[in-house]
Amino acid sequence: MNSEILFVLGLLLVTVALFIWDRVRMDLVAMGVVLVLALSGVITPAEAVSGFGNSIVVMIAALFVVGEALFRTGVAAATGNWILRVGGHTEQKLLLLLIPVVALLSAFMSSTGAVALFIPVVMSIARSTGMSPSRLLMPLAFAALIGGMLTLIGTPPNIVVSSLLTDAGLESFGFFDFTPIGFLVLVVGMAYLILVASHLLPQAAVERDKNGQRRLSDFAERYGIDQHLFRLQVLPGSPLIGKTVVNAGVRTDYEITLFGIRRQGKLLSSMLPVLAETQMESGDLIMIYGELSEVLKFCEEQRCAEMGFPEVERERARNEFGVAEVLVYPQSRLIGKTIKSGRFREQYQLSVIGMKRNNEPLVAQFNGEPLQAGDSLLLLGGWRYIEALQSNHDFLIVDTPAELHEVPTRANKAPLALAIMLGMLVAMVAGWLPSLSAILVAAVAMVVTGCVTLPEAYRSFNAMSLVLIAGMLPLALAMDKTGALALLADQLILHLGDSSPLIACLVFFLLTSIFSQFISNTATTVLVAPIALATAEGLNMSPAPFMMMVAIAASTAFCTPIASPVNTLVLGPGNYRFIDFVKVGVPLQLLALVVAIVAVPWLFPFVG
Repeated sequence: MNSEILFVLGLLLVTVALFIWDRVRMDLVAMGVVLVLALSGVITPAEAVSGFGNSIVVMIAALFVVGEALFRTGVAAATGNWILRVGGHTEQKLLLLLIPVVALLSAFMSSTGAVALFIPVVMSIARSTGMSPSRLLMPLAFAALIGGMLTLIGTPPNIVVSSLLTDAGLESFGFFDFTPIGFLVLVVGMAYLILVASHLLPQAAVERDKNGQRRLSDFAERYGIDQHLFRLQVLPGSPLIGKTVVNAGVRTDYEITLFGIRRQGKLLSSMLPVLAETQMESGDLIMIYGELSEVLKFCEEQRCAEMGFPEVERERARNEFGVAEVLVYPQSRLIGKTIKSGRFREQYQLSVIGMKRNNEPLVAQFNGEPLQAGDSLLLLGGWRYIEALQSNHDFLIVDTPAELHEVPTRANKAPLALAIMLGMLVAMVAGWLPSLSAILVAAVAMVVTGCVTLPEAYRSFNAMSLVLIAGMLPLALAMDKTGALALLADQLILHLGDSSPLIACLVFFLLTSIFSQFISNTATTVLVAPIALATAEGLNMSPAPFMMMVAIAASTAFCTPIASPVNTLVLGPGNYRFIDFVKVGVPLQLLALVVAIVAVPWLFPFVG
């Protein structure tokens, strides 16, 4: 064993120890690894930083953009709402639906892509239910890894072992030869993740509570908004039909605010904000803010029926409409103008539903009150118009709800985002494009079509995940280049001696599984599979069970956040620590080992 091998193995042990110690951020440790390797001379400086240009890192970054676009357009929220309706609001029921869906998707496409698509869905579910994302994201990642065991194309290691059999002149694995074992691991893994892992998973703080920002419900309680919301239906023969809000004199004649409309046949959104040019039609369901007496008067004179405002409709309304508390600038062009003459709906597509002066609310009608510098206004309207206030020079934004950064702001782009995502999946599954190319095309298409803005795309990158995997890839390169990996493999095989084929398979599973925790499972398979093939031939046994054990073990990268891009992807959003993967992943790894030891020799006999 030369000094370079000792150095690389020592660096690996120190890195793992720092990860477990958990006193230094993992991305900082990864950057330390890059620095040490660059200075050591074991690999060149260019090779030490090569991880930042690695296709895996680029692919994960692009997947963050795709996921952000699905979130911004509401596709993630819609999927999350469907899962909540079907799976219920309990953690166990949600996992019972999520795990097989993600595993099945991962069986036919990149497991990294499958997880990336579902991360915004899980985050949406977490925001809706108040559930911690950490309770769902790790099981999601593990389900995707298990899904790779289900088909020949589920993960690259499956293709590697099958190709090696073909190159050796032997019968290769068929498309569904992996399915029975993968299915057994999925069933056992799902039972473990639902029944046992829930006691091991961390209860990390819900994302929405991190910065202490007030929720929409806090604004509603503070201003009494909920008590003044009504849902009316425009009846046939109503004077409102064909009129805009301004023409109908809704605000001036009744001192109420019409802010939303739900019209049958709209595909892009169940509710739409009412703009200055929006005309009302018979059968429209309109959302009103105002005093009960004014609303009843409006219903009687304008032929409308009060329909109640059930909680499910309120939840939909919260997804479309928000509020913002703003302060009138001393230099604002609105000073001296009234709410009416300021033409808030025409200028900002928003309505004023509350006003304070000297921190005291103006309880009387404030429509005709000239605005003064320092007046605070509570504005109500569509979220995208609330967001547009950020660049407005008439107001200083005092407070906005946390939902401003959580709700979809481009729901009208949802069909486009969905089409781009499906195109990406089809291109990957059909093999029309390499996975990296398909994902990059999808990410660029999301930006070009306006499903996500470029600043949002940049903000979507989880820097810790990207730096972590980019920093650890050069360590895997150093282990391979110095011969450290080959030495470890040779020593383990040497000690097998004349062991039984079952013991040999056990060793190959452990060897592949352990290596896969720290380097690419594909690289591990390329290294270990030829040794397994040679061992099987040396023992005069069928190579199929040995190769199957290697392939299955390569997909059990559960124990560390750097074992797979899938794990790294959920690290940041789930707010996990290194030890969390160890606690939850080790038992699952052992269960997969037991299933494989029992099932592989039964399905693929040693003598055939």
